[in-house]
This record gives sequence, C-alpha cells and structure tokens, in this order.
Amino acid sequence: MTPEKTDWFLVLALWGAGLGAAAQYGKFSAIFDQLPAIYPDAGASLGFIVSIVGLLGIFFGVAAGLMVARVRYRRALLWALWAGAVISSFQAFLPALPWMLASRAVEGLSHLAIVVAAPTLIAQLCAPEDRGVALTLWGTFFGVAFTVLAWAGLPLVAWQGVSALLAAHAIYMAFFAIYLGAQLRALNIDNPVPPLSIVKILRDHLTIYRSATIPAPAFGWLFYTFCFVSILTVLPPYIAPEHRAFTMGAMPLTSIAVSMTVGVLLLRRISAISVVLLGFGGSVLTMLWLWAAPGDPFACLFLAGAMGLIQGASFAAVPQLNDSPATQAQANGAMAQMGNVGNTMGTPVMAIATGALGYSGLPILAGCAFVLGACAHLLLARRRRKA
Repeated sequence: MTPEKTDWFLVLALWGAGLGAAAQYGKFSAIFDQLPAIYPDAGASLGFIVSIVGLLGIFFGVAAGLMVARVRYRRALLWALWAGAVISSFQAFLPALPWMLASRAVEGLSHLAIVVAAPTLIAQLCAPEDRGVALTLWGTFFGVAFTVLAWAGLPLVAWQGVSALLAAHAIYMAFFAIYLGAQLRALNIDNPVPPLSIVKILRDHLTIYRSATIPAPAFGWLFYTFCFVSILTVLPPYIAPEHRAFTMGAMPLTSIAVSMTVGVLLLRRISAISVVLLGFGGSVLTMLWLWAAPGDPFACLFLAGAMGLIQGASFAAVPQLNDSPATQAQANGAMAQMGNVGNTMGTPVMAIATGALGYSGLPILAGCAFVLGACAHLLLARRRRKA
C-alpha cells in the first residue's frame, strides 16, 4: 500500500546505506596512488582492484534486479550490507593480491544488491508527492560519498594508513545493517514472486529491454555515466592551473546542489523524463560553450549543473514509469548495468578521442553522447505514447 506520509528518517538511513555502497567503489579509487607500495609486484593488474566491481555490474546488473525482487528487498539489502562489512574487514588486513581481487569480485555483488534494493525500498516508503525529492536525494549518493572520502577518508589514511579506511568502512556498513535490520522489520512491502531460474532470468532480460518503460531510465543513465567520470578524468589538464583545483572540486558539489534544488522544483511541475531531457539539452549547449572556450571554469560548472538534472531525475523516473516494486527493481537493475557499461567505457574512449583529435575530441564526443541520450528518451517516449 502507498503510504500517506513519508518516513524521512528511514529514507535517510537507506541513503546512508547507499553512501556505503558508493564507497565500495570509491575507497580504492581514493587510495589508488598508494596501492603500488602495498602490492609492488602487481604492475598493471592493480587496475583490476578498482574495475572488477564495475565489470561484474555489466554482466550481473539486470540479474541483480531480478534476484533482489525474488530474494525480497529487505533481506537482500541486509545481506549485502553484512557482506560488505565482512569483506571490508577482510580487506583491512591487506591480503595477497589474488585474495584482494577475489574479495572485490564478491564486493561487486554486494554493491549491486544495495543499489537495486535501496532505491526500490525508498520508492515504496514515500508518499507519492515525496518520491521525486527522495529519489533525487538518492541520486546524489555517489557524489557525496566521493566527497566524504576526499575530505575525511584521505586524512584518516594519512593518519592511520590504508587499513584504517577499510576498517572504518566495515564499521559503517555494519552499523547500517544493524539499524536497518531493526527499522525495516515491520514493513510489509514485498510481493510474492515466482522461483528464480536461468530460463526466467533470460526471459526477463528480454522483457526488460523490449519494454518502453522499464529500461528507459537506464538508457539515459548509460550516456550520463559515459560522460560524467570521463569528463572529470580528461578535462583537468585543459583548465588553467590557477582555477583547476577549485573547478574540479566544485563540479561534483555543483551537480549535487542543482539536483537537490532546481531538479526538485522541476520534478514538482513536470515529469522526470522531461527534467532529464532538459539536463541533456543544457549539457549539449555547454559542450558548444566548452568548444568555443576550452576549459572555461564557468562552463565547467554550468555543465555540472546540467548533468545534475540528469542525475536526480533519472532515479525519480523509475517509479514514475513503473508501478510495482518488482518492475522498479528490474529498472534499478538495468540502471546498474548500463551505469557500469558507461563508467567502464567512458574514460578509455574519451582518452582515445582526445588523443586523436586533441581537446576538441572532448566536446565532440561528449556532445554526441548527450544528444544520443536525449534521442533514446525521445524514442522510448514515442513508443509509450503509441502503446
């Protein structure tokens, strides 16, 4: 049943769990420059410590959505949080590289379960008028987590070492597992679902990607994630040195701020897909600005703001387009899958483009990706209208 009043404390707790899931990605990204000292003979394979989490998301993103719906959302979330706590505790001992990589592979499954179950639970806990705000808040979890890791995690590493950061993450995950285990116990939002099978998973893959509603947020999310991390990675050398540090630090925060202010206001007046399209349109215009004025700090911040509209509204679109918890879980699984495809492909493709074309490769490639994201949404909207 749809609640008449939103339990904001529980929504914030689920968002807090999402920060822990984002930190599963970010904790090794933040300390990547220190890993060669821990694994001096690893060479290029060190990159797998970060990327293996995303690679699993490519193959198992949709499957995670299907499995979470069948395992039940509360159970899947708590399992994933406890698994994340145990894995981080193990990683804090800095095991040999093969064991560390194996732990990261399992951690990827924990991450997927959280990012599918938590937003599905948030949508079910909110009154209809609050879903846009709550899921826009959820959409900030990656940016906030990376900011916290930079501001608090790195000083902790400088003080007590890498193990201290991993142990702190384990404690964080265990705390939310305990708290949410108690608070979610009385909720009755899980629907009976058929048994899980390989044939059913394959059939549901076809069902999801043939639909005009379930995968719509994911297709836009693919082009957003393709651009976001790759732009933050490739853009800095083209910004004047005196403005570089401020601009790169301000871009994620600007994206979050616009998402939580302008994005929330727009969601109260127009559909989430319309907000996403505004974000893509603003991003395309900003690419023209950055083409004309390479590395302009104001253009960079405007781009971050436009992308912030895509960020929050994409998650808000999931319950707008999908009524049941099961289809919402499928949509969140598809977003996890497409997001990992975008994150994995974006930076290397952007690096190749700028290597071949110089700076102009960045606005050309990103601009084309933003156009394709908008076109994907427009085509799916046309299919929904015809249906």
